[in-house]
Amino acid sequence: MTSNFSQPVLQLCYENLNGSCIKTPYSPGPQVILYAVFGFGTVLAVLGNLLVMTSVLYFKQLHSPTNFLIASLACADFLVGVTVMPFSMVRSVESCWYFGAKFCTFHTCCDAAFCYSSLFHLCCISIDRYIAVTDPLIYPFKFTVSVSGICICISWILPLVYSGAVFYTGVYDDGLENLVSALNCVGGCQIVVNQYWVLIDFLLFFIPTLVMVILYSKIFVVAKQQAIKIETSMGSSETESSSESYKARVARRERKAAKTLGATVVAFLISWLPYTIDTLIDAFMGFITPAYIYEICGWCAYYNSAMNPLIYALFYPWFRKAIKLILSGEILKGSSSTISVFSE
Repeated sequence: MTSNFSQPVLQLCYENLNGSCIKTPYSPGPQVILYAVFGFGTVLAVLGNLLVMTSVLYFKQLHSPTNFLIASLACADFLVGVTVMPFSMVRSVESCWYFGAKFCTFHTCCDAAFCYSSLFHLCCISIDRYIAVTDPLIYPFKFTVSVSGICICISWILPLVYSGAVFYTGVYDDGLENLVSALNCVGGCQIVVNQYWVLIDFLLFFIPTLVMVILYSKIFVVAKQQAIKIETSMGSSETESSSESYKARVARRERKAAKTLGATVVAFLISWLPYTIDTLIDAFMGFITPAYIYEICGWCAYYNSAMNPLIYALFYPWFRKAIKLILSGEILKGSSSTISVFSE
């Protein structure tokens, strides 16, 4: 009598190679949906941040210390969309790594470096906004283009050096040799980080985040006080001196910019906190997080690189106008870099 039950066929990432990882692919329907969702985020991260960089660097009216920081932040997010998200998309959907062990290390290094670069940029922007809101008239003399350039250099050099040193020396998995050996197979790119380096990673995330939260809390307190003071002074006197009127306009503009960039910080925290907390807990609980939870947290973090251009488009009229000029081909005309992109 022949049995009607058959053993499930075990799929491998590389069918003809010994030591290949086991492949656990999704069925065709979910595969298409996941590729569409991840692919959309990747395209948005690349094209959206490319538009941000082009807008700030091309239009001379946008050349300011804050906007240079924004353009550099967009560069970090753009590189996430180019060097990290497409390959993570294939790994997440196919459950296999087809790009080689060396590129796995490079991919992981880029992932960490650009994340920390984004975080350091946001921290510098929060300092910039704090000075701008608390002392708007002195701000242009305190936070110059040179200071912005120093912040940009620090926000790139430190993450790149740190990530390169950790992942190319192999110190991240010291003490986990047995686990790494058990997970090691052809077609895998699963980086396991020991408790020591996970704790350092968490502190590198937590300290700049704490600085941002404190500064933006102070910013909104000062902004509220300024708004009340301006309303009171305008209500108590019929006329307002030109210097007071200018100070009020500057303060109002800086508060608006602080709110927009505060939304960027909130989006970053919402995107990255689940992944950061999960990584910390997982390292101290024996790496028990299910693969799908890890993937969800990871892609929430990746999607942050696609969110910033949407925030700018929502809050910045100059960015919307710059996009129209770029997409319509106006920037191909002579002297278009001097076009006014501000509505006021």
